[in-house]
Amino acid sequence: MSMLAIKHGAINLGQGFPNFDGPDFVKEAAIQAIKDGKNQYARGYGVPDFNNAIAARFKKDTGLVIDPEKEVTVTSGCTEAIAATMLGLINPGDEVILFAPFYDSYEATLSMAGAKVKCITLRPPDFAVPIDELKSTISKNTRAILINTPHNPTGKMFTCEELNTIASLCIENDVLVFTDEVYDKLAFEMDHISMASLPGMYERTVTMNSLGKTFSLTGWKIGWAIAPPHLTWGVRQAHSFVTFATSTPMQYAATVALQAPDSYFAELKRDYMAKKAILVQGLKDVGFKVFPSSGTYFVVVDHTPFGLENDIAFCEYLIKEVGVVAIPTSVFYLNPEDGKNLVRFTFCKDEETLRSAVERMKEKLKKK
Repeated sequence: MSMLAIKHGAINLGQGFPNFDGPDFVKEAAIQAIKDGKNQYARGYGVPDFNNAIAARFKKDTGLVIDPEKEVTVTSGCTEAIAATMLGLINPGDEVILFAPFYDSYEATLSMAGAKVKCITLRPPDFAVPIDELKSTISKNTRAILINTPHNPTGKMFTCEELNTIASLCIENDVLVFTDEVYDKLAFEMDHISMASLPGMYERTVTMNSLGKTFSLTGWKIGWAIAPPHLTWGVRQAHSFVTFATSTPMQYAATVALQAPDSYFAELKRDYMAKKAILVQGLKDVGFKVFPSSGTYFVVVDHTPFGLENDIAFCEYLIKEVGVVAIPTSVFYLNPEDGKNLVRFTFCKDEETLRSAVERMKEKLKKK
């Protein structure tokens, strides 16, 4: 879709990367680290200062005290944290539960690990977890459940009640939880809750996160996995043969980033809420059915008022005839039919870009 956007000169509200840069204080720290000669291989599981910063941030966010040496593994983005977790902790034939729609690397890396994927579909308008279906799907044969909250692509945040139910089912059935929390600082409607912070869950949880979304530095690919030592062992075994180590100077800069004052995160949320308001109201004015987004920088809409047969046809029409890019959500489902009526827009763009995209759609997109 991004390649089509370039070809047709379309405004890209598809792929989730900001069109503005990260903060100067973090970029300057990277430049300084390079000048200071921090340019050779980093320690495999992370530069000590960065591991310490991750542990300190996790304590501030969750109240949990962790060992930065034994329970933190630095990875090349959260995507590598996901891969290392799947490859290091899932054996061929292991059963893993996914909630659809899902970030596409989940299924890919589970396939590499030889997992047996069981999928539970979250459905609009609120994308709530179908608890009865989960209870009938989870069993003593389940190795792990994968959760993403705040959730890409829907913007859903798992509620306290949902997380507690999932936690009790995992404890009852001795199931691991892999939780992708890259959008934890982009939680708008409710407070983010880390699964690892719930009673009895730290010992069975791998918490994955990254720098890119929070600091608008998606190209740096700095991520991490937090887990108790017996799970960290598996993650590190895989990590050592996937990338071995992550960019050294960027880890020093990431250390500075994670030590940012609370005001940085408050301002980040405030900026994104303003962007979200522009896009959501604009999409409603255009005529989409817009579903609630509690977190992330994504919003999902129903495109069917405009008369195209499915999400891919709609997105191609939107690019070529209207000049705006969205992402077809069928790519986020095991069964593409489940996503054929939905498309995803992102608001991680400057306000002028968002307004221009809305104006193009108001002008050229007509209900059928």
